[in-house]
Amino acid sequence: MNLADRQHQFVTQLTALKHGQDRLALLVARAKERPPLAKELRGPENLLPGCLAKLWLIAKFADGKCFFDCDSDSLVVKAIAGLLCDIYSGSTPVEILAHSPDFLAPLGITQHLTPNRRNALSRVWDRIREFAKEQKT
Repeated sequence: MNLADRQHQFVTQLTALKHGQDRLALLVARAKERPPLAKELRGPENLLPGCLAKLWLIAKFADGKCFFDCDSDSLVVKAIAGLLCDIYSGSTPVEILAHSPDFLAPLGITQHLTPNRRNALSRVWDRIREFAKEQKT
């Protein structure tokens, strides 16, 4: 499944819920099921700066595709970071750079986030985009 299809799948799944709070609750429930990162991956080299919550983001490149994983000490931050990791993992750098996470705004998720959590979402996207640019060259 390509990136556009994954985005469409997530939008379809989330729009089935009527309210932004319900959509965020679904993401939080998924985050609870997400396994924690191994302790050795939770070092300062993987810590995303500029977030109030601790947020670790792992980026790998294999077989021409980017893969992402995350963890946080905040369940909501882990939920929104995990959403982006799930959507963009397995995509080529070109696909990532061509598909921003703007599709989230109409879903009403970002409106239920505090400014600090919206900042975390922005930081995750910045890191994913930066990693894709590094791999493209």
